[in-house]
Order: sequence, then structure tokens, then C-alpha cells
Amino acid sequence: MDGYKPPDGVRVDVTARRDAALYLGLAASWGTAFVATDAALDTVPPVPLAAIRFDLAALALFVVVLATGRASRPRGRGDWAPILIGGICNIGLHHALLFAGQRSVSPAVAATLLGLVPVLTPVATRLTRADEGLTRRGVVGILVGFAGVILIANPDPSNLTASVGAALVLASAAVWTVGAVFTDEDDAALGGLALQAWTLLVGALALDAAAFVLPGQSFAAAAFPPATVGWVLYLAFVPGAIGFLVYFRLLDRLGPIEMGLIEYVIPPFAALFGWWLLGDTIDAATVGGFVAILIGFCLLKAGVLRRRLYERVAPAGASASETD
Repeated sequence: MDGYKPPDGVRVDVTARRDAALYLGLAASWGTAFVATDAALDTVPPVPLAAIRFDLAALALFVVVLATGRASRPRGRGDWAPILIGGICNIGLHHALLFAGQRSVSPAVAATLLGLVPVLTPVATRLTRADEGLTRRGVVGILVGFAGVILIANPDPSNLTASVGAALVLASAAVWTVGAVFTDEDDAALGGLALQAWTLLVGALALDAAAFVLPGQSFAAAAFPPATVGWVLYLAFVPGAIGFLVYFRLLDRLGPIEMGLIEYVIPPFAALFGWWLLGDTIDAATVGGFVAILIGFCLLKAGVLRRRLYERVAPAGASASETD
């Protein structure tokens, strides 16, 4: 079989399946992060927790980069642009604003406001990339998915309008969107692993600085009993180092609109893990939210799903047209 090369269609299909598996794995990982964060916050303030998480995550990626002998020094704008944009926006500012907002906003309200990321991303992308956009069916899918997030989060409407914390969480969603839209690795000379290591390091340093500036967020206020150490290590290495490595790899391949939709996939996993580990209830509204998110995804991916179905039932040699 030496020299055998599978047909292009086979390679594309394998890549699509791998990306789908990574996408779901990332959503599951970030869903568990809510449970792990709730546990760790019992003894560590929010911003120091985020800072320590990304300090360790960056260190882990740098160890792998150096151990494998890969190029590790950024060279030129092609490397530094995605490192600084992703690090400052998606890691540093996003988490600083999010955790500052969560001091006065419930997790349900925060989850709902972060669910605006898939709504904001197509708008920002349309303004900056004329070749990307959504069909009307895609817009409906995003709105249906957002309705599902609201059903799962079940926020208190009174907290959405007058809270300063809500404004901070909304700002964190906007900052995340900016980072996703403007992070472009096309001109990068560094490999993806080294790029993500530097990105996490930039974000970690920003969070370290925020921990010294924000009131009540001092490292001195943190305590680390064995259970907390376990949760922090999990946050650093699974949703942190591995999770963000996968996120930025998929962002480069799938684009900001599709990756923004991960905010719709995370709440179901968070709810399931909360039910499994913490005994949280899954009521009819939560199930309805799951269904709404599934319908939203089907609307957004109708063209792909139709093609997959056609490939299974069509005679050999027939071709399906892509209309989306």
C-alpha cells in the first residue's frame, strides 16, 4: 500500500469528522469547567483562579514545545498579531471582565449573556470579512439556539437590565467576539502549539496584573486544600491547555462564526455535568433548551446534513449540490 493516497473526498470526510469530534470534545471540556470552577471558587477568588489556571496552562504548552524541539520564538507580525489579539482578548480581558461581572451577576445571567457571542460574531464578521456571512435560515438557527440557552440558564430578567455586573459580562462577550474575528494565523511562521503557548502566556500575564488591580482579588486571599489543588490542575490542563489549543486550531480551520456557536453547545454539557456531579436538577425547561439548540444547529448546518444524507442514499457516482 506504499504510495497510496485516498481520494480527496475521503480526506475531506475524515477531516470533517475529526473537527466535529474535537468540537464536541471542546464543548464538553468547557462545560465541565463550570463545575470545576464552582468547586475551586470556594477557596480561591475568581481572577486569581483564572490567572493561576492560565499560568499553569501556558507552562504546560511551553514544556511540550521545548520537549519536541519545535521553533518557539515568535518572529514578525504574522506571529505576534494572533498571539497578542488572542491572548489579550480571548484569555486576558475576557476572563477579567467575566469574573469581575460574576461578582454581582448569577451564573445563569452570565451564561445567557455569553450566549450572545454567536449573535455578535456574524455581525462583526460581516463588517470585517465580506466573503463570510449567514443565510436567512442561519440567522433563524442562531436565534433559536439563543432561545435554547435562555431556557437552560433560566435567568432572572430583573438582573439583566440594571446590573453593572451584567454590563461587564456583556463586555466580556464582545471582547471574546473581537478576539475570534481578528485572530488570523494565516501569516504565522510558528506552529500552532507554540502560538497557543504564547497566546496563553500573554493572557495569563494580563490576568496576573488584573489580580493585583481589582479589589478583593488578591492572591493572598486564596487557599489551596487538596481538593482545590485538584480542581485547579484540572482547569489548567484539560479545559485550559488542551481546550484552548483545540479552540484556536478549530478557529483557524472553521472560522469565527462556526466557533462562536460553541457557546450554544457548552450549556447542555454544563447542565449534564452539574446533574451528574452536583445533583442539579434537569427540568422540562432544560430539556426544551437542549431541543432548541439541536434545532438551531440543524438549521445552521442544513446544507451539510442534506449532503450527508444524499451521500448515503444516492447511487454511486451521483453528486449532491451544496446550496448553503
